[in-house]
Amino acid sequence: MSGAALSQTAGGPATGAPLAKSSKRPMAGLLGIFLAAMMAGFNNRVGALALADIRGALGLGLDDASWLTTVYSAGELIAMPFSAWFAITLTLRRLELWVLGTCTLLAVILPFIHDLNLLLTLRFLQGIASGTTIPLLMMAALKFLPTPVRLYGLALYAMTATFAPNLSIWLAGHWTDGLLDWRWVYWQIVPLAVAAALLVGWGLPREPIQIARFRQANWSGMACGVPALGMIAVALDQGVRLEWFHSSLITVSLMAGLTLLAIYLLSEWYHPSPFIKLQILGRRNLGLGFILFVVLLVVLMSSSLLPANYLGPLQGYRPRQLASIGLTVALPQLVLGPVVAVLLYQRWVDARVVFASGLFLIALACVSGAQLTSDWNRDQFVVAQTLQALGQPMAVVSMLFLATSVVQPQEGPYVSGVINTLRAFGSLGGAAVVGQLMTARSRFHAEMLLDHAALVGNSLALPPEPSEMMSIIGQQSLVLSVADAYRVLGVLALLLIPLVLRLTYVPAPDLRAASSPSSVSTSSQG
Repeated sequence: MSGAALSQTAGGPATGAPLAKSSKRPMAGLLGIFLAAMMAGFNNRVGALALADIRGALGLGLDDASWLTTVYSAGELIAMPFSAWFAITLTLRRLELWVLGTCTLLAVILPFIHDLNLLLTLRFLQGIASGTTIPLLMMAALKFLPTPVRLYGLALYAMTATFAPNLSIWLAGHWTDGLLDWRWVYWQIVPLAVAAALLVGWGLPREPIQIARFRQANWSGMACGVPALGMIAVALDQGVRLEWFHSSLITVSLMAGLTLLAIYLLSEWYHPSPFIKLQILGRRNLGLGFILFVVLLVVLMSSSLLPANYLGPLQGYRPRQLASIGLTVALPQLVLGPVVAVLLYQRWVDARVVFASGLFLIALACVSGAQLTSDWNRDQFVVAQTLQALGQPMAVVSMLFLATSVVQPQEGPYVSGVINTLRAFGSLGGAAVVGQLMTARSRFHAEMLLDHAALVGNSLALPPEPSEMMSIIGQQSLVLSVADAYRVLGVLALLLIPLVLRLTYVPAPDLRAASSPSSVSTSSQG
């Protein structure tokens, strides 16, 4: 499918005036793709936040319930490298409608499933369907949007990484503590999926399936890539709980997954019709930019994961009480994302400086968060979360601008496959890194506090009971471990700034030239 096809389907040839006149239908289709991607983000994050309520409602143990999140994440990761190829082969409209229908059907029936094995299977399939939708948003933005508005489409994609995860905190609290019906954790996506399907069905053209592409695909590589990504997802998501290489499951999953992944990537490199084109990573802004993006996703754990890991266990906060923490970051993204896009379109603005400034604000947020004590509640996180709200769109939108500016429209499917696979890796890896960091530092601080308590205990007239002492030490070690995690992520954000400045300078596009009839016609034909 091409921009010209979109234009002609809407009722006119690929010229400047008809394109402007007939842009409503493809824009409606793009909006539907955006809603589908947001639906996928909510489906993943809300399910993880409300896991305790799901576990209680279904009578599942802690270990069994943890696999609900794992299998969904594995399904998402498996789908992302191959999503764009299937969208081209089956057509974007057809694939979107299929996966939206699958997500909706599974969401309706999941609350009524009580058999754990069947529940895990269906949740895995839903992860595959949802993971398919996210790369399609970037693919569509790069392929169909003309230069004057392309960055606004990428700002919408950025919201799936900044807006959706933080709004999910409020949604999880609303379904479990507001409506008091945990089933809405799954049913919440149905209205979004229906709206997305209507927009996609009306806005995108009907096209035939490209059957010839099935004979050209790297099926042997895919046979290695699918289990590789699934096993790596299992290892990353379950690693902290099972203590990594102390578990044979994690050891086998990680080693076998990395081996199969290497085979898959090697086959993709030499195959004439790969699912993802690794050669594009040779361009500095793509190779270095994607590395920065993965590390940035780890740093962004400071805005949602760390406050929740502190306020939940220590202060006993439920998701609804944590809502303000997420909304402080989420709601400004509705305005700040487009504002950053407008800023980057100014000829005097260097996107690298905007990117670095966003990282500096995130580092300041981590410095603020590192001051926490056991007396903190959600009000003390306002400064840190406000700085996160300002810094995240500056960093993410600028990164997308710098990386995608060296991409031709026909390369959009390859870029979307790579960046979304790395995004899934970054999210899983970030949670694993932060979780392991907090576990290690909590044990260290607990040992230090216990030694100190033993030294001073004999000098106290009324020393606390052993159980009370262990409770105090557990609380304080948690506080200190969260503070340490804030410091590490803040330093990591600062270390990224010199790398950001090494990216190739990309000037803002000349919007007057890009908006001329001849250039618009050229864009539609690309």
